[in-house]
Amino acid sequence: MPERRTVALVTLGCARNEVDSEELAGRLEADGWQLVEDAADADVAVVNTCGFVEAAKKDSVDALLEANDLKDHGRTQAVVAVGCMAERYGKELAEALPEADGVLGFDDYADISDRLQTILSGGIHAAHTPRDRRKLLPISPAERQESAAAVALPGHGPADLPEGLAPASGPRAPLRRRLDGSPVASVKLASGCDRRCSFCAIPSFRGSFISRRPSDVLNEARWLGEQGVKEIMLVSENNTSYGKDLGDIRLLESLLPELAEVDGIERVRVSYLQPAEMRPGLIDVLTSTPKVVPYFDLSFQHSAPDVLRAMRRFGDTDRFLELLDTIRAKAPEAGVRSNFIVGFPGESEADLAELERFLTGARLDAIGVFGYSDEEGTEAATYENKLDEDVVAERLAHISRLAEELVSQRAEERVGESVRVLVESVDEEEGVYGRAAHQAPETDGQVLLTSGEGLSVGRMVEAKVVGTEGVDLVAEPLAGSSACSEEAGR
Repeated sequence: MPERRTVALVTLGCARNEVDSEELAGRLEADGWQLVEDAADADVAVVNTCGFVEAAKKDSVDALLEANDLKDHGRTQAVVAVGCMAERYGKELAEALPEADGVLGFDDYADISDRLQTILSGGIHAAHTPRDRRKLLPISPAERQESAAAVALPGHGPADLPEGLAPASGPRAPLRRRLDGSPVASVKLASGCDRRCSFCAIPSFRGSFISRRPSDVLNEARWLGEQGVKEIMLVSENNTSYGKDLGDIRLLESLLPELAEVDGIERVRVSYLQPAEMRPGLIDVLTSTPKVVPYFDLSFQHSAPDVLRAMRRFGDTDRFLELLDTIRAKAPEAGVRSNFIVGFPGESEADLAELERFLTGARLDAIGVFGYSDEEGTEAATYENKLDEDVVAERLAHISRLAEELVSQRAEERVGESVRVLVESVDEEEGVYGRAAHQAPETDGQVLLTSGEGLSVGRMVEAKVVGTEGVDLVAEPLAGSSACSEEAGR
């Protein structure tokens, strides 16, 4: 019997890319490929790239070059680029980076096995010519679902999971294979975006907004629950728009309670929320539904009105603070995070001061700060009144220092609170770490438990916050919490 072909997936970027990689893994394993963790042990290394900002694109190129080096002294025979950067640049990336043996776009995902076999056999699969994926679906959201079957939508894999990739007793889930044993998994709620933020190129290569059907989302959640997943995080470019192309803009409000009832799932988290689209009913569901955590990943980006208008966004400091007051009136313990861009074209000192006013009053649990840089193909790249790079860097450093101070203060406010911690790592030397309800994977802080007796990855532990380490919390497990977590894990 010939040796099985081996493949490793290296994933960069956001949680949406992680879902896409697991779909690719499911397709490859279904066609006989053996998945391995280390690219050095693989015949083909597939790098799922990020194409959002310059720093992410550089990381993607570095990962491709690092994988290419393995061809000189490892098993690796081919390196293939997939993901957003590959989709966005296509032939241009292939010409600029000959070290990549293949550059595959989203349209190649359904035939990923054949594409990799061709490349591994020494053949050439021509990189695609990039196109504006917003034009692949009708302008009217109500007409998109009928056309969706003809458009490649990563993470929306068909419900045709082959035998052996899911428990025989379980529901048929979209084609997917877990790539790690984490008790947390992201679930794609939708793809694409209809917003036209002047600084963002994502809609051009991810396409127009299209929702997954609730039944597909629920089936995937049930399958993940059978795989031992305890927390699911709903991801898309804009979760607050979910359902608008299915005829119900409030569909998320009815879907969340159903997800919370899925066997095995102890926590449901929603990410990527647009402040301008937050509805009272959605806030109510996020703050009152058992197992749905009161977590608000709100994309503020700035708070000065003039800057927001130039970004083609809505709101201002006072309206944003009012939104946060509304949330905390319903759930005082709610977690809130956001990202901000400083140094946007035309940003004045007064605008920066307005952003400082918002940050100081917002009491955010996690803050990401980015300095503005031109993204090709965006409206903002054509703007005048660009700030000098040194001014942008100075403002970035200033707001970053303020953000670090503020999130540390917010963490200190939580001392004395009781938190429910999902254990994610147990190490005799480093200790036991997990996350509370207000902390999302990767982007936010974590909780160090003072005692790890009887604890294992995937357990839920009731604990009391007794200290902080910057944005991170230190918490003491409460008496009887191990028994409670054991019961929850059954």
